[in-house]
Amino acid sequence: MAGSSTLLIPLVAGIIGLGVLAQVLAARLQVPSIIFYLLVGVVIGQPGLGLVGSETFGGALSAIVGLAVAIIVFEGAYHLRFERIREAPTATFRLVTVGAAIALVGTAVAVKFAFADEAVSWNLAFLIGALLVATGPTVITPILNVVPVRDRVATALETEGIVNDVTAAIIAVVVFETVNPGATSDGLLQAFALRLGTGLLVGLVVAGLLYYFLQYIDLSPGDAPRNSRLLVLAGALVAYAAANTIATEAGVAAVATAGIALGNVDHPYEEDIESFKGDITLLVLSFVFIALAAQLSLDALIDVGLAGIAVVLAVALVIRPVLVFISTVGDRFTRAEKLFVSFVGPRGIIPASVATLFAVELNSVAEERRAEATSVSGEEAAELLAQAELLTSQAEILLGTVFLVIFATALLEGGLARYIAEKLDVIPMRVIIVGGGKVGRALAERLEDRGENVVIIEEDEEIVERGRNEGYTVEIGDGTDTDVLRSAGADNAKTIVAATGDDDANLLISQLASSKFDIDHVIARANNPDNVEAFEDLGVRTISSAMATAWAIDNQIERPAIAHWMTDVGRVGDVQEVEVRNDKFIGEAVRDVGPMLPEACLIALVSGEDHTEAQVPTADYVLQKGDMVTLLGRRESVRDGMRMVGGD
Repeated sequence: MAGSSTLLIPLVAGIIGLGVLAQVLAARLQVPSIIFYLLVGVVIGQPGLGLVGSETFGGALSAIVGLAVAIIVFEGAYHLRFERIREAPTATFRLVTVGAAIALVGTAVAVKFAFADEAVSWNLAFLIGALLVATGPTVITPILNVVPVRDRVATALETEGIVNDVTAAIIAVVVFETVNPGATSDGLLQAFALRLGTGLLVGLVVAGLLYYFLQYIDLSPGDAPRNSRLLVLAGALVAYAAANTIATEAGVAAVATAGIALGNVDHPYEEDIESFKGDITLLVLSFVFIALAAQLSLDALIDVGLAGIAVVLAVALVIRPVLVFISTVGDRFTRAEKLFVSFVGPRGIIPASVATLFAVELNSVAEERRAEATSVSGEEAAELLAQAELLTSQAEILLGTVFLVIFATALLEGGLARYIAEKLDVIPMRVIIVGGGKVGRALAERLEDRGENVVIIEEDEEIVERGRNEGYTVEIGDGTDTDVLRSAGADNAKTIVAATGDDDANLLISQLASSKFDIDHVIARANNPDNVEAFEDLGVRTISSAMATAWAIDNQIERPAIAHWMTDVGRVGDVQEVEVRNDKFIGEAVRDVGPMLPEACLIALVSGEDHTEAQVPTADYVLQKGDMVTLLGRRESVRDGMRMVGGD
């Protein structure tokens, strides 16, 4: 025992060290870290060097995995804000209901027909289908960290992952009772309701207690941030353990409920808790993925063979796209975004950990049957041995199929996610508005209505709360801080607007945007007209509040019709500028392009590739690739015209 303990310590330390190195390498190469976790696990595990195997951790692995899952799921749920879910409520709801049902049934059918084997009953097929419903934050979050898609897409994927982790784990446990001859069930629906209800109740109770302690217990000022972090971590583990003690696998539902509930209420030290739990999650995530990947027997993957590959193809290329396109019917998702969501459906820690536990249980029952066969003879012994062989075969098919899907989807979809996103052009350039006051929010409303991906930066907590309640994405912090700008997405921003009421702050923000982030368009608000010249001397496009007001009044006096119409831009009419990228329009004269545009959509202005010297084009003006065209007309007509001209 002493020798094994001596060996276990360097193995655990080595796995954690390799996990951290994998995370650093993944960040450097801009690919999801799960790819390197799986590869490290294969190299040091049974398929590779054999340093880590099924006996390395003894019976403690299931407990370690369970507690790690609790931390991972809680951390993902803690970041899931209700205001973000409002970005795509219909699509999100369908993904976790209709989409999950399609994934369950579709995968079960694929498994049943791929394996022409009596060992694969419908019960086993539905067990594998239930496990493979789960995508999960463990695989989605690393992808979204390197692929900054539009908020509504990210929210739908994150919510799907968290909710499906819960439902998949519970459904799988319930279905497993029909496969495992050593288990009993009081009814599938009753068992599911018991586990889900237990998880919800325990999760809400724990979240309420954590909120109370964080709000009202008099923590010493110096230790308050540390104690709050440890309190929340302990709460996540207690929620998982308490719910699991009452009902198997109810712990996943409990920590997800506690995380969502606590993350959506105001409490002290939110930033401290978020950063701490993020670091802890990375450590346990790397350890668990590497440890589980190391457990996999190469024989298990080989045994599923072509049938397993057929299941992978069905899950990734047929079932996933079907459920995504059905779930997003009539929503705001573009066709490219639907294709991206269809591609991003890797399976993660829940199916890996639960499948491992199920396989161990089936093999354990199989050993019991073999032991019983030695005490009897004749047909009874033969029947017991046949049952043992069937259970062993089911365990191998279960483990091999689930891990093959995890490996294939994580490596291919995770590794190619950014490349696919770039090809589909679904990584939106952000518009960052520093200053969430009336001007900033009014500008954000108009920009978001035109489909821009807007992030507001504001340091006043009351204004932050108001902006979030109105549905805006708001980053809390000082816009003159480089780290805050980077956190808001300045590395992937096309425009930064400095719209605070402080000209000194606006000037500093403009300088940072140009020097640190190389932003194409930097626009500043000059509250004092005397400062306009100083801004422009630095090359900053400047809007004087006083002059803007004067222009608006002048328009109301001299051009009332167009002034009223411009005020309603985005409601009835619209004016938009779009780059010519559609080959059908390149090389065509304006007189020929006009009839190709939607009704009530006109070309008002054209500027060259350098986007300067806008002019009202003549009928003979020939459009060139890269020209910027200003379209004027009815709202929907202009939006359709933008898609046509832009080649979307």
